Amino acid sequence: MAKVHPLPSSSSSSSSSYVTSRREAFTIWMKSLVMHGNGCTVFNQDGEIVYRIDNYEKKRSKEVYLMDLRGNVLFTLQKVLFLGRWECYKGTINGSNLNKKKPIFQVNKNGHVTLQSNNNDEASCCYKLEALPGGGKSAFKIVDSQGGVVAEAKRKQSSSGLVLGDDVLTLVVEAHVDHSLVVALVTVYGLIHHML
Repeated sequence: MAKVHPLPSSSSSSSSSYVTSRREAFTIWMKSLVMHGNGCTVFNQDGEIVYRIDNYEKKRSKEVYLMDLRGNVLFTLQKVLFLGRWECYKGTINGSNLNKKKPIFQVNKNGHVTLQSNNNDEASCCYKLEALPGGGKSAFKIVDSQGGVVAEAKRKQSSSGLVLGDDVLTLVVEAHVDHSLVVALVTVYGLIHHML
């Protein structure tokens, strides 16, 4: 059976930043659209696919790719086993290139996110992934270093108030926040909590 493979990052897709001046809501379906694959699919408010995570190996893989609709790899997420953390690299990472690139962020098992600064010399902890009380493992928020909510994910409700399954989430991202970065953090949260 043929498999759909991600395309390597290209210069035309180098701008993975998606920032708006208003709050945005997304629907995350914790399923891959590809048969025999693991992953999730992210839809915008108009029901269009904007991001997808497809993994053809086993569930809870050590390497996952966040792609846009066209299959361009925006981020590669890798688990560092001996350190117990996830690292995120921009674009595609091949084994030989891994030692030459620094991760743009790291997430430890407690949900502390360390971003690499623009000058790549120092890193700072500026986000934390926190579970929402009473929301189960699929309800959580991303807070900044001042405690402000950057994004929040919880089980999706239909217009009639019916709560959908724990594999369908609503993700609300605040204004002036990079949506692709938030989706990468949501992916790491899902991997840590064995939802992907």
